[in-house]
Amino acid sequence: MRVDRVRLEGFRNYDRLEAAFSPGVNVIYGENAQGKTNLLEAVAYLSTASSHRARYDRELIQMGRESAEIEAAVFSRERAFRLEARLRRGTRRQLFSNGVRLKSAGELSGILHTVLFCPEDLSLIRAGAAERRRFLDEAICQLRPRYAAALAEYRRLHEHKTRILRDWEEKPALLDALDEFSLAMARAGAVVIHYRAHFVRRLRETAPAIHADFSGGRERLDLRYATVSAVTDPEAPAREILPQLLEHMAAHRQAELDARQCLSGPHKDDLTVELDGADAKTYASQGQTRTAALSLKLGCREIFFHDAGEWPVLLLDDVLSELDRRRQEFVLNRIGGGQVFITCCEDERLENLKEGAVFHIHGGALVG
Repeated sequence: MRVDRVRLEGFRNYDRLEAAFSPGVNVIYGENAQGKTNLLEAVAYLSTASSHRARYDRELIQMGRESAEIEAAVFSRERAFRLEARLRRGTRRQLFSNGVRLKSAGELSGILHTVLFCPEDLSLIRAGAAERRRFLDEAICQLRPRYAAALAEYRRLHEHKTRILRDWEEKPALLDALDEFSLAMARAGAVVIHYRAHFVRRLRETAPAIHADFSGGRERLDLRYATVSAVTDPEAPAREILPQLLEHMAAHRQAELDARQCLSGPHKDDLTVELDGADAKTYASQGQTRTAALSLKLGCREIFFHDAGEWPVLLLDDVLSELDRRRQEFVLNRIGGGQVFITCCEDERLENLKEGAVFHIHGGALVG
């Protein structure tokens, strides 16, 4: 799986960019705020149809322009694809594969898998549960179309139920639909919990070993999936999880009415991360936090390879900062086997990478 060429028009600070890339390591260097991260963001967008830095697509369009385009020549599953994303202010984005418009973002992830690590990923360890849920959701959606559909349905139902709970005192008739929405949420939520639990189990088989190598065997990374307390076995089939979710929702019905918000369901799940038995969110140092987050991402990469038979495209944004020399060398030795895009401020920091290509970005353009 690789990205052979990229064309950008009006994306972020790129007026126009066309570049061909190596199937191995691609080093992208330059000063800060020149567009290195934007390039990685564009590649990632073609696998998830979302940005890790922007809530709305309009934020990706260059100031002063009405539209933006991302196009890439991709080789995946022994086939060549031309993927396109067309963004326009005030209208819904359009996604294409080989000129055919796609019905959903999930069709993109069926073609191109990416794993992105960026400085913001320190929030995987330091921030609240929402960031870790997002990490799980983005990874599983690329692998399991059924999960992506169930998650989208759960979010839609959650939004409707939240409106009912918010407005029921002013409009009591809304309560007539409350139990119906709870049942539908439980059905979709059972699928979400099942897939999340299985993915976390697999992540426990990959990420801790990577972290142990990072730390020279001195640190132990532990992961645990925390979901609705009534669910006795999150890895059980969704049909077995469903009645347990319904029971939990029924027990919290009055509390939800009083609080005017949804209190029961996988929208409150968490992935707990521990280092040597201590909560990493509270006790990990800056270096440990970075290493733990990177271990989770590299663990995802191995899962993707196992499932797809191809390495996903690995996007490493400023990965070496705040790592000591030994851990930097570990990262560089660990990224073989697939296509990698790695950004840095000084190309000489990666002089020991013997294969691949080097690109200098300045002012939203390739130079040199």
